[in-house]
Amino acid sequence: MLLIYTHKITPRFTYTMKQVFTRILGLKITFTTKVEDFIKHAGPKITYTKQPLQNEFFIRSNDLLFEQGINDFEIKISEWDGVPCFFDAGDRSSIPFDIFSASFYLISRYEEYLPHVKDHHGRFPPKESLAYKHVFLQSPVVDIWAFKFLEALKVKFPDLERKSRYYTYTSLIDVNTSHAFAYRGFVRGVSGLLYDLASLKFSRVAERVKVWLYPKRDPYDNFDSLVELHKKFKIKSIFFFQFATYSTYDKNVSPNSNKFRFLIKSIADYSIVALAASYSSFSDFNLLKKEKKRLSGVINRPIDTCRMRYNRTHLPDTYRTLIEAGFSDDYTMGYTNEPGFRAGTCTPFYFYDMNLEIQQPIRIHPFTFHDYAFTSVGGRDAVLKRMETLNKEVKKVNGNFVTVFSNELLGNDHKVDWMDLYETVLERYNQ
Repeated sequence: MLLIYTHKITPRFTYTMKQVFTRILGLKITFTTKVEDFIKHAGPKITYTKQPLQNEFFIRSNDLLFEQGINDFEIKISEWDGVPCFFDAGDRSSIPFDIFSASFYLISRYEEYLPHVKDHHGRFPPKESLAYKHVFLQSPVVDIWAFKFLEALKVKFPDLERKSRYYTYTSLIDVNTSHAFAYRGFVRGVSGLLYDLASLKFSRVAERVKVWLYPKRDPYDNFDSLVELHKKFKIKSIFFFQFATYSTYDKNVSPNSNKFRFLIKSIADYSIVALAASYSSFSDFNLLKKEKKRLSGVINRPIDTCRMRYNRTHLPDTYRTLIEAGFSDDYTMGYTNEPGFRAGTCTPFYFYDMNLEIQQPIRIHPFTFHDYAFTSVGGRDAVLKRMETLNKEVKKVNGNFVTVFSNELLGNDHKVDWMDLYETVLERYNQ
């Protein structure tokens, strides 16, 4: 048991210590604010405060974990053995920066509470992030810091016991549009045909007509192939189905379609089915609840996992709404068009509500990349090289490699054969 002495135990302090020590490093910890208890403790121990007590392992604390509210302050980036870090701790500290404040800053998404210019979907832009500006977005620095910190602890406490963790891979399949042409209803089908004719998209007209005659030829209907690949490589997968009525940004097959419902039921026999919350439900709690309830009714089991359309989040409102709607797990934490680690980590974490200063009961699973982030990268080899770099970063820290692929892109006639590339990803990264 590792004992941590500090001058004040706050919700931020407890939250961060449990994330770094328990969830990332697998160490058992306890806290104290009593000097006499710390001195008497015969096992491994560290102090996290402004001044060391004795000649112990000491990390000089920043004020961040002992404050309340949001403060806009300038952050200076330095390096720890080549790894970017911030919140310098000075020469007396056993490591050169406050690892706990820095970890909290990234995992809590502190910067997303600060004033910023949102994109056209109301999202926090990746280029506004500290990680993007200082070129460490593609490294899970929180996990890297934690394991470097563990190495330093082991020098001081060679008999330190911990529970090892192992690399895992989870493939998320976004199904915001299950079919390009099939099962979309007479009015929408004819409207689409007329639009294609007016736009002189004759190849699309021909494909549309073929699909009307043979629905299984729909380019987006690759679900049998995906299930077979997941079974072949023993992949943990989650299919996120949008189950919403038609709107400007929600154009899936109608949830009233029996064929669409049958598809969802068949997928649920082989994989986890979760909700891809519609664009319209982002600011409509009752609609979100309705989508959740209706999808749950199709598969006859609870739906407790979701993703938000276009990876939209507004802190803290989005996660408060998800909790109120009964969700326990979310897979939205990432950027659609920028690969990397939005929260600086490849380890699931609970949402910390900065306004209420409490840990909320919803677990966030950050994803590493969305397939649309690579559509302009180049050919197949260039895309795989970028993906391989990210996967190596996760494997170094035995983290969770979570990818998002969409059935749309996997079924598109593109300069990259995405289905072939996806099979390569499954084969290489499920190790």
